[in-house]
Amino acid sequence: MEAILNIYTVEEICRGFTYNEAEGKGLFGLSGRLTIQPEYQRNYLYAEQNGAREIAVIESILNSYPIGLIYFNKIDDQHLEVLDGQQRITSLGRFLTKKFAVRDKNGMEQYFDSLPEDKQSKILNTKLLVYECEGTESDIKEWFKTINIAGIPLNEQEVLNAVYSGSFVTRAKEEFSNSQNANINKWSAFIRGNVRRQDYLHTALEWVSRGNVSEYMSQHRNDTDIKELKTYFNSVLDWVNSVFEVVEKEMCSLPWGELYEKYHTKPYNPQQVKETQQRLYENYYVKNKRGIYEYILGGCQDTKLLEVRCFDEPTKKSVYARQTEEAKRHEVSNCPLCAIGHDANHARIWKLTEMDADHVTAWSKGGVTDITNCQMLCQAHNRAKGNK
Repeated sequence: MEAILNIYTVEEICRGFTYNEAEGKGLFGLSGRLTIQPEYQRNYLYAEQNGAREIAVIESILNSYPIGLIYFNKIDDQHLEVLDGQQRITSLGRFLTKKFAVRDKNGMEQYFDSLPEDKQSKILNTKLLVYECEGTESDIKEWFKTINIAGIPLNEQEVLNAVYSGSFVTRAKEEFSNSQNANINKWSAFIRGNVRRQDYLHTALEWVSRGNVSEYMSQHRNDTDIKELKTYFNSVLDWVNSVFEVVEKEMCSLPWGELYEKYHTKPYNPQQVKETQQRLYENYYVKNKRGIYEYILGGCQDTKLLEVRCFDEPTKKSVYARQTEEAKRHEVSNCPLCAIGHDANHARIWKLTEMDADHVTAWSKGGVTDITNCQMLCQAHNRAKGNK
């Protein structure tokens, strides 16, 4: 890949700047010759966290601080696209078009057109060093990943969008990376993340690809629609809502795609599910509320998902002492299951550290977690007993 160093003023680069509020990205500069955010670029992020980063770009220029090298990709003799620097360029363009303000030394907010003329001129005439690069698509995208290690690192989906940019990524981002999409509030009950950092898109792709996102994007790169992606995504969420009528905060970011694949063919009674869900939420002994959903979907069998509260140490010691005393009196093991066996452990006295507390009547079958329902078993028998 070849690179030639050029110098542009801020005014030149931002001439003709437009910003898409719906998608959160800068579009064009250099009087339309420069594409500020190609499809492989991430959304604009500097406006987040009260705009501290975009304000810092403007303050750096006003203080004569360098804002770093910028890289353009040369498409042809007339057209360029931003390879690195789109966050900084978009910040400059947004400020010049009065999208945000900075504070002066008196703490007063100042938009670009309210700054003194000398400061306006300083911003417009600030020179930016730009490398114009020319190479193959593979060269450009590999370089894009390399130079984006600094700053706000690319996450996995942003890298994949760069690698597989094309019509499919364009359509997918319009649906799942659009902060103005009215469905985001509904999706956020089940998916945690930032729409502009591609978290919703990544989740949708994870679900439809069964975890093989890169392979799926490669196969569909040139698709002109995303019907399969949208249909599968909506099928998962519709299924979740049909099974669980009550939405709780613990449902957010559960692996719903995996759970859908595993359980969606099984019938569920929503009213029974609702009652079971409520009972488990109210149960003091259930430590892991997030595990309630797979526990219910799996037929209320795997109590490990709930991390049921264990017997406390005084209870364990008390039961161990009673069982051990009685076992020695009858010359059998202090593990009740070893005691009825016929192997070498029939009369073995286990140490407390070699035993686990067990519910005589399983918790899932109504057994309580107190001393009246506690027995100590050797670890091998306790693990073999499971939920019986």
